[in-house]
Amino acid sequence: MSVRETILQTVEGSPGREFIIDSDIHPEPYSPQSFRERLPARWREHCETYGDPQRGPYAALTGYPRYIPRTSRRDAWPSNGGLPGSDLELMREQHLDRHGVALGVLEPLGQGSWTRNLELMGAVCSALNEWQLEDFVAHEPRLKASIVVPMEDAPAAVAEIRKHADNRDFVQVQMNSLSEEPFGRRKYWPIYEEAVSHGLPVGIHVGGSTGARTGGGWPSYYNEEHYSLVNSTQAHLTSLVLEGVFEHFPALKVILIEGGIAWTPALSTRLDRLWSRLGSEVPHCRKPPSEYVKANVFFSTQPMEEPENPEDLLQIFADIGWNNILYASDYPHWDYDDPEYAFKAPLSVEQKRKIMFDNALSVYRLD
Repeated sequence: MSVRETILQTVEGSPGREFIIDSDIHPEPYSPQSFRERLPARWREHCETYGDPQRGPYAALTGYPRYIPRTSRRDAWPSNGGLPGSDLELMREQHLDRHGVALGVLEPLGQGSWTRNLELMGAVCSALNEWQLEDFVAHEPRLKASIVVPMEDAPAAVAEIRKHADNRDFVQVQMNSLSEEPFGRRKYWPIYEEAVSHGLPVGIHVGGSTGARTGGGWPSYYNEEHYSLVNSTQAHLTSLVLEGVFEHFPALKVILIEGGIAWTPALSTRLDRLWSRLGSEVPHCRKPPSEYVKANVFFSTQPMEEPENPEDLLQIFADIGWNNILYASDYPHWDYDDPEYAFKAPLSVEQKRKIMFDNALSVYRLD
């Protein structure tokens, strides 16, 4: 039985209960040290000698502005002393069971793209993928993993996808938004080609430490830092469209995760206007950019903008496309969106089901 069939069977077996598919759950190892033990001996010794994989003189600390305390809910810290997101039983209690999560997509953060040492990056990504299976998916069938790839090393990323492609417990390829180059550049194309060949969407989650934080430099405060991540998703979307990725890979599905959504209609409109006047510069972009966005790009709801008039959100959703929006909780982070209160707008039953459930069935590799 496929994952899709199992999900539908679960839903049909509980009439009257609303189920959700959550596109963004963040698992964590019990501790950085416990994860390091999963690395090959060479890289364990490397980290013991030179510190954490992050670059910088204070590698044991997260970059400034500080993400403290672990960007997480206070009640998500397990009693066993582990990090938020590391305790599967607490995850079940606070989120999976409480809210009827039929499927949750794991999105490991940080570790795989926080180094310029490409070999170490590949080793960390490989360990992350095995860890997701062993510590979470093997014990909870409602959770599915993401193939975390060393995105700055396309051959290694392709090899990592091939390694796990036949395992249906992986439902997407995961990349981070703070990259060395915009994702439309040709160096990343082998990753997209491999993902498409296996029917896997590519999830681009905000974060990382490789690229510039903003177009104007490094921010001073966490508020700036947190918001600037939205700019990185906008830059990648523009690059993917105008550099011809979706024209070359028409079956590619890209999910922009935690980058906001309300900016999408304005960006699409502006790109269309520029393309109508300067399209000859990008002959490989054969359709108005907004058409590629509607056909190939999906957006997670968290963090979701909340207009003063809640009904304005309905127009934003309509402009983006009701089929292009996926519910995300961001568990266990401080800006977690409880599915019961995530939408202030008066959604119809059909609209809510699309966002909370149906759209994800068509995006992720579940058959």
